[in-house]
Amino acid sequence: MITIAVDCMGGDHGSVVTLPACQKFLDRYPDVELLLVGLPEALSAFSHARAKIIAATEVVGMDDPLEVALRRKKDSSMRVAIQQVKDGAAHAAVSAGNTAALMAISRYLLKTLDGIDRPAIAGQIPNAKGGATTVLDMGANVDCSAEHLLQFAMMGSALVSVLSGNDNPTVGLLNIGEEAIKGNEVIKKAGELLRSASKSGEINFYGNVEGNDIFKGTADIVVCDGFVGNVALKASEGLATMIVNFLKIEFSRNIFTKMAAIAAYPIISALKKRMDHRRYNGGALLGLRGLVFKSHGSADELAFQFALTRAYDAARNNLLDRVQVRIAKAANFVAAIPPSSTVSLANSD
Repeated sequence: MITIAVDCMGGDHGSVVTLPACQKFLDRYPDVELLLVGLPEALSAFSHARAKIIAATEVVGMDDPLEVALRRKKDSSMRVAIQQVKDGAAHAAVSAGNTAALMAISRYLLKTLDGIDRPAIAGQIPNAKGGATTVLDMGANVDCSAEHLLQFAMMGSALVSVLSGNDNPTVGLLNIGEEAIKGNEVIKKAGELLRSASKSGEINFYGNVEGNDIFKGTADIVVCDGFVGNVALKASEGLATMIVNFLKIEFSRNIFTKMAAIAAYPIISALKKRMDHRRYNGGALLGLRGLVFKSHGSADELAFQFALTRAYDAARNNLLDRVQVRIAKAANFVAAIPPSSTVSLANSD
């Protein structure tokens, strides 16, 4: 059985969304147990043979400062859910709550893996190849060093290999151009590290990629700092919503466009499904000594089910162990690189 701890109070909607999602998730997966964490009065009506209610007396608000979430609300549903992972009672935790608070509490309770300086959030964006591009970081780290980006590449490779079955996924470094001499000093240094790691067989580095390559599916994984990654994620969600709304408006203008819409319904339906960002909900907080998944705060019932599914797949496929193996290799690789060799490209132009 896979056991998942769920922060039922987090997000914009709380238990109104999380509980129905948990019910449908349990019905779909017979080998899952859920630990539902939250205020007793909010969860008392829920009943399922494979669900256990764990009481918490506090809730981390979406606008709570880090100090409040981490130091003052020590019995929050978010913290209690993550504590279940630390104590070994759950294989993974899922929350739609405050991202900064979730990262801080997870890092405080679970600690980072050896060789990891900063955990990162890995999420997926649908691409033109019919699959999805994994992007990290998506908001945990605004400023990153070249070494951090190398670590992200290692963790992302482990994640994709687990969830897709592709043992050698390609990694792209997000940049303003494909040429190695482009980008700021951090990006150029990161490019050299990634190329060296690729030559050593640690990762499969495709090279520099640009923003449109995320949607083309040029590389299986795209690494970037959290500021850029979060902007790319929100932009993709906005684009998907705009296209769907545009089609609705255009096909409802008159009797002829309505007839065209009926004829094209299967195609429109397939496109809407492919671009539905809810189906890609659930970002993995990689680099921790435990599995934690972040759902969008605005997630509805369907989106939260997908976040639960991502946590389930990761736990079932031993994601944590595979990340540890990759990171151990990365740590040895970085330690073996002479400091002077990591800046040669930065001065090449």
